Amino acid sequence: MLDIQLSHILIILTFILGYLAIILESRIKVNKTAPALLMAVITWSFVFLTEGHQWSQDIHQLGERLSDVSQIIFFLLGAMALVELIDSHKGFKIITDLIQTSSKRKILWVIGLFTFFLSAVLDNLTTTIVIVSLLRKLVPEHKERMLLGAMVVIAANAGGAWTPIGDVTTTMLWINGNITSLAVMRALLMPSLVSLVVALFLFGLRLKGNYPQLVRRAQEESPEPGARVVFFCGLGALIFVPIFKALTGLPPFMGVLIGLGGLWVITDLMHGEKEEKKHLRVPHILTRIDTSGVLFFLGILLCISALDAAGLLRNLADFLDRTVHSLALIATLIGLVSAVIDNVPLVAAGMGMYDLQTYPIDSTFWQLLAYCAGTGGSILVIGSAAGVALMSLEKVDFMWYLRKAGWIACVSYVIGIAVYLLQEMIPMV
Repeated sequence: MLDIQLSHILIILTFILGYLAIILESRIKVNKTAPALLMAVITWSFVFLTEGHQWSQDIHQLGERLSDVSQIIFFLLGAMALVELIDSHKGFKIITDLIQTSSKRKILWVIGLFTFFLSAVLDNLTTTIVIVSLLRKLVPEHKERMLLGAMVVIAANAGGAWTPIGDVTTTMLWINGNITSLAVMRALLMPSLVSLVVALFLFGLRLKGNYPQLVRRAQEESPEPGARVVFFCGLGALIFVPIFKALTGLPPFMGVLIGLGGLWVITDLMHGEKEEKKHLRVPHILTRIDTSGVLFFLGILLCISALDAAGLLRNLADFLDRTVHSLALIATLIGLVSAVIDNVPLVAAGMGMYDLQTYPIDSTFWQLLAYCAGTGGSILVIGSAAGVALMSLEKVDFMWYLRKAGWIACVSYVIGIAVYLLQEMIPMV
């Protein structure tokens, strides 16, 4: 058995080494999924081997964490299947036909604003999957598309932060009663929007000219039979997820699964008797899903949950509370840390540290925490579900994102905080 201090050192060391392997994926030629899975199992092994821990408690704790992670994995699988189903029918042509410009900067702004507001209705993970799939139809060149994909991550996280259903951390604060719907939307809309606009402006400085193949390529595509039905039913299924959750109280992955099941029935009825259309049916669609990307997601989330189970995230929160006496600075640091560590346990730790008696509903701290935890993850590609989804879908390298988009995300994040604090001071003047 390991004493607590030694086990914590080993867990942190495993996390750092695994994280470095993910960062250096392109140099060491080892797929990022392998170190992610190794990190998950090894860190949890050290949790189980810690002296004083009871096996029954640890297995129960692992079961609870696995339940939470599995919900995200099933949600991801269902959402990816719905998007692939729309894509196979060439349903996204309905949207691409509406975009008549081939200007790089105009497309950047159109996609950025569309992502921002769609993410406020859907969650940032689903929005990223949908928009990246749409970009594949708009921009054929992968290198050209990567920069737009990085912008989608920033826009999706910014858009999800200002509504109770757009980001899981804002949802957590909303469900727990720390914030109310109208108050958080009114307080965070402007900081989130300014954050997006700053990022779009900085990205736009790098984009000049047109996408020469864009309009011609979109016009050449012919939709498959039933494309409109599949597009509107698939998009409606995704939009229905938060409504289904509100009506039934069931977790979001159940809403995605009922949508997938419904569309499965529809596509089987449309194409069931046509052997040449089997590529449009769900069993074939499931073979197109990136399994290694899903397993990478699983490994990362399980590893973070091990850090939480070991109490390391709580220790981090307590350290911030002792050493930093500004709540605004604490929220800002939590946002920066969420670029490395999943924001869900960090926000959960923050909710445990401060109660509603100390900081009442809709106080500045809770609102700023929602913004920081939601948008801070954009600074590193691995810092949010949207970023991890981009890595899985577009094979974006960690270091490439850090060089091309990380600093832009950081600048827009800080400016958004400044806008929020200035907004809070205005009524006092």
